[in-house]
Amino acid sequence: MTFSTVIVRGLMRRPVRTGLTLVGISIGIAAVVALVGISRGFQKSWEKGLKARGTDLVVSNMGSALTPKPFAESVRDQVAKLPHVAATCTLLVELTSIESSQMMILSSREWGGFAWENLKLVSGRMPRDAKEPAVVLGQTAADVLKKKVGDPIQIETSELTVVGIVNGGALVEDGSAIMSLPVLQELAGEQGKVNAIDVRCTPGTSEEQMHKLCEQMNALVPEARAMIASENLSNSQGYRIVKAMSWGTSLLAVLVGVLGVMNTMLMTVFERTHEICVLLALGWKRGRIVRMVLCESALLGFLGGVAGVAIGIAGVKVLQNTPAIRGLLEPDLSLGLFLVSVVIAVVVGVVSGLYPAWRSSRLTPSAALQG
Repeated sequence: MTFSTVIVRGLMRRPVRTGLTLVGISIGIAAVVALVGISRGFQKSWEKGLKARGTDLVVSNMGSALTPKPFAESVRDQVAKLPHVAATCTLLVELTSIESSQMMILSSREWGGFAWENLKLVSGRMPRDAKEPAVVLGQTAADVLKKKVGDPIQIETSELTVVGIVNGGALVEDGSAIMSLPVLQELAGEQGKVNAIDVRCTPGTSEEQMHKLCEQMNALVPEARAMIASENLSNSQGYRIVKAMSWGTSLLAVLVGVLGVMNTMLMTVFERTHEICVLLALGWKRGRIVRMVLCESALLGFLGGVAGVAIGIAGVKVLQNTPAIRGLLEPDLSLGLFLVSVVIAVVVGVVSGLYPAWRSSRLTPSAALQG
């Protein structure tokens, strides 16, 4: 009988108990895959949207929410005068419910600003001017809201008209309802207010120069903070809270798996006392007994990790297509995340098996005579 055969036979001795333990581990790992993948994906989607608009720097006041706090629109004039600033575009962005969608990005943009350039018309037209009560919808947003060109749309307390359907080049853009800045300012009662300024730098501006430009903006405009576009969301307090909650919830679920594996391995050691003592009597070293128990628990962790990754992927795919968040979610289901998740599961198995392995190493060959 080979070492690996002993390990597999040990787990198959109580298939129902082993199966339930695997379920516990897999649920914890599925939580890691789903929650962490979603939070990372949201960040990458946001960054991709900024890149699609050609934004190099973002001036905003990111607090504890996922959308920035409003500040004076006149800040733009101060920012635009700085060196290496080629163009600016003011925005007022909200994360709100629109008709049948419980959560959608409502993005209003300075009329004539460069943030309109990436929007490619699929059907209809763009608003005629800055004051027209009109909305253009990203393709995903139009699909979620079941709207076509010419349909009315209720936003805040007003009814506007969908005049166009656009392809924004990024999921965040395609999942947005987009309008002229003055229209949303009037609807929301935020006249003269914006909550973001997109900045496009002059060609050839280095990353070091961008960082220095951010420092200049921060000194000039204390009510907002400038950041390189790729760092904007990840440095916000709201996103950090969401990320911490994702990992915290995942680790709690993993802890349940730890307790399950430890219980299973302890019961296995108790039930196999006679077998372990016989192996010791046949010449097995105590270290080999410890390795046997740890390998069994590690194998449990590995199998639970693989199953958890599969469950997590399936869960995210289902969640991604729910009407409540469709168009907002592009999970980062990368190979790296899967490998980290499986490694976590294996570590969970090994850690959970330490105490049972120690217990098994304390047995003596003479205990076999008691059986």
